[in-house]
Amino acid sequence: MDDVAALAGLLRQSRRTVVFTGAGMSTESGIPDFRSPGGIWTKMMPVQFQDYISDPKARRISWQRRFEMEDTWNATLPNDGHRAVAELVAIGKVSHVITQNIDALHQAGGVPDDRVIELHGSTRYAKCLDCGLRVEIADIRAHFDANGDAPDCAACGGIVKTATISFGQPMPQDEMTRAEAATLACDLMLVLGSSLTVYPAASFPLLAKRNGAGLAILNRDETPQDPFADLVTNAEIGPTMRAIVQAL
Repeated sequence: MDDVAALAGLLRQSRRTVVFTGAGMSTESGIPDFRSPGGIWTKMMPVQFQDYISDPKARRISWQRRFEMEDTWNATLPNDGHRAVAELVAIGKVSHVITQNIDALHQAGGVPDDRVIELHGSTRYAKCLDCGLRVEIADIRAHFDANGDAPDCAACGGIVKTATISFGQPMPQDEMTRAEAATLACDLMLVLGSSLTVYPAASFPLLAKRNGAGLAILNRDETPQDPFADLVTNAEIGPTMRAIVQAL
C-alpha cells in the first residue's frame, strides 16, 4: 500500500503523464509474452523481415503462425490495467500511451486511437508494404485457406504483411516522432509491464528522465532502468493500477 500511495502521489502532482507499456501489461489478459521462459519465442522464432520480403516460404510460415494465434487474439479482453489507464486518459491526467504491444487492447479498453502510439505496430490488421493499403486479417485468412498463401495487394500488387514491426524492419517514423514529442512534453513517465530491454523503444523513459520528468516503473521483475527511476514497484499491474486510480 505504501507503493500505491507513493505512485498515486506522483500522479496527483503530475500535469502531463505519459504511460509506456510492454508485454507485462497484457499477460494479465492471457496473452503470452515473448522473451520469458515458455514464451512465444521459445516455441517459434520470429521470421526476419528480409526473409519475409525475399522468400515466399517464409511468408507462408509467418502467416501460418499468425493464424495459429488467432483464437488467442480474439479471446483476449482488456484487463484492469488497461481500463485504469483509460480512466487516467479520460480525466486528463495521461496525455498519451506509448506501447510496445501489438494487441490493440489499450484502444479496446477505452483509450482513443489518437492517444495510443504503437511503436511495434498492430497484429489486428495487415498492410501493403508498398502502398500502405489496409487489409483485414479475415480476408487474408480466406485467401490463405483457399490458396495456401497470402494475397498480394489488390491495389498495387505489393507484398502484404501484418501491421507489426518485424526484426530487421525499420521502426515506423511517424510513431517514433510522435513518441518523442509526447515524451519531451511530459512531466512524468509511468512504465507499466516492460522489461525495458528492447531498443529503440526503451529509450523513451530515459529520454523523459534526462529531460527533467519523473520516472516511475511498475513491473513484476527488475529492469535495467530501475536505478534511474524515482519509484520502482514490483507487483501485478491490474490490481495495482486499480488501487492507484481509486486513491487519486
